[in-house]
Amino acid sequence: MTFFTKERKLLLAIESSCDETSVAVVEDGDQILANIVASQVNSHRRFGGVVPEVASRHHVEEITLCIEDALTEAAVKPEELSGVAVTYGPGLVGALLIGLSAAKAFAWAHDLPLIPVNHMAGHIYAANFVEPLEFPLMALLVSGGHTELVYMKETGSFEIIGETRDDAAGEAYDKVGRVLGLAYPSGKEIDELAHLGEDTYHFPRAMIKEANYDFSFSGLKSSFINTVHNAQQREVDLSVKDLAASFQASVIDVLVDKTIRACKEYPVKQLVVAGGVAANQGLRERLSETVSEELPNVKLIVPPLKLCGDNAAMIGAAAFVEAEKGHFADYYLNADPSLSFMTI
Repeated sequence: MTFFTKERKLLLAIESSCDETSVAVVEDGDQILANIVASQVNSHRRFGGVVPEVASRHHVEEITLCIEDALTEAAVKPEELSGVAVTYGPGLVGALLIGLSAAKAFAWAHDLPLIPVNHMAGHIYAANFVEPLEFPLMALLVSGGHTELVYMKETGSFEIIGETRDDAAGEAYDKVGRVLGLAYPSGKEIDELAHLGEDTYHFPRAMIKEANYDFSFSGLKSSFINTVHNAQQREVDLSVKDLAASFQASVIDVLVDKTIRACKEYPVKQLVVAGGVAANQGLRERLSETVSEELPNVKLIVPPLKLCGDNAAMIGAAAFVEAEKGHFADYYLNADPSLSFMTI
């Protein structure tokens, strides 16, 4: 028996794992009726990164307003909903707790079931708004806190076949941007500069020759920092555009090489690229070209830019799968900042 018994299949979804407060109303798992995102970027920019306490305070200020705005924009009343989806991990524990508290309160007030969602699963299911997912598929998850290759034999099934052993790709972008004196978050600006420069510094491609599918970006970050600091000590001017191009070329070479090899070894119909770094134009262009040349039978799916960052619509999409599988939570649901796919 299906979970959805009302005339329309509607879920309210809440996301607050880091520095975006977001609430969405999703229908049928693939239609966005509203996706409100209150960004905190300006508040964290002066610190050069996300400050957990500041993020939590902003979530408290914005969460009820976002719920009201989402329902209004979607023209949906609480009694029309079938459930409330919420991110419970991974992420910043304080930030997660704000979203969880709001979701529990709303669910209790309107007698709705609570659906727990893994934030990273949400990133993958954002692709469902582009076209229906077909299994088996491979997902490349690249964000500020995660870099993983995830094999999905079927919907709701996740097998991590490769992950970063140190820094995530997005984390490396932010640290490199800080060294270059760029404003946080610096990923977009580095990407833009990279398109104007050339790979003249030839930074290392860590683990690219190893047979496994793990990643490492700590050595690249150190090599970049040493190059810049040594030049400063010798009072030598370096090209910021070429530095950005060289750094990005190293990251993309490793990501694309390992992803393509994984898709050749595992039987897949689709390749989904998800997470904040999926917005990187250099990565999108290279993957599009390489998949077309080397994987003609694999469909590349990359969500639109507005769905690459953290948002509640993706949580709603993943929640439809969890609900149909009967995965619900009670009011004892707690935040799990280190949640992995192994514990879904």
